[in-house]
Amino acid sequence: MRKIIYFFVLFYIINGCTKPKEPFEGTIFINPNIITEKDSTSFNYLYYLGQDLRNMFDRRVDNWIEVNAYLFSALYNDSLRIEIQVNPEFYNLDIAQLNAEKYAIVIGRLTTELRRDVKTVWIHKGMELFGGGNNNLLIHTDYSEQIYEVEGILEETLVHEASHTSLDSKHANNTDWKKAQNRDNIFISKYAKKHPQREDIAESYLAYLAIRYRSDRIPKSLKDIIENTIPNRIDYFDRQNFNMYPIE
Repeated sequence: MRKIIYFFVLFYIINGCTKPKEPFEGTIFINPNIITEKDSTSFNYLYYLGQDLRNMFDRRVDNWIEVNAYLFSALYNDSLRIEIQVNPEFYNLDIAQLNAEKYAIVIGRLTTELRRDVKTVWIHKGMELFGGGNNNLLIHTDYSEQIYEVEGILEETLVHEASHTSLDSKHANNTDWKKAQNRDNIFISKYAKKHPQREDIAESYLAYLAIRYRSDRIPKSLKDIIENTIPNRIDYFDRQNFNMYPIE
């Protein structure tokens, strides 16, 4: 009996039947060149709307706050418009406007598809992570400047968060997406595996963007890993006819 068990264990190992592990911790870190500050932006114009009360989520208190925010309307040349709400902790209009325009330009490097459901952007100070969802992008500028921008992954992070905002509601519960997940039988990252319902779209989409539209900027080895790990998810994204302007 012991010999039979040993035979099956050895067969299992030799034939690679152990389930493969997720190749990445999180996909925002896989390559800083997927989108860069040299890429085109669809941002067109920013104008000041004045100050008014707005409810904004602030990770520093892990809650909603009401502030008399500086308000700006960011216009994009694909006819999309976003209200950018800047926490008045930035002291004066000039500083608030510099921050609003900075991130409006970066957000304009994201595709029309990813910006389609982004109606507002919240900008706070603080060493806190970005966020997406609720028709919004949440930005904490200290974390941006000290982490995302230093590592060159500000745009990649915003792709991830905008995927939550504009893709999750349409695709996370889609039957075909669920089938693709099951067929791949693995996640692109440990983060996606830990939160399969909440994070798999965003984690997979950035990897998809890298191989389909920036393959000339990433190592072939990275492209191969992504294609071999989530082929069915890639096929799912291919069939969605996403609006990829201004990337394509």
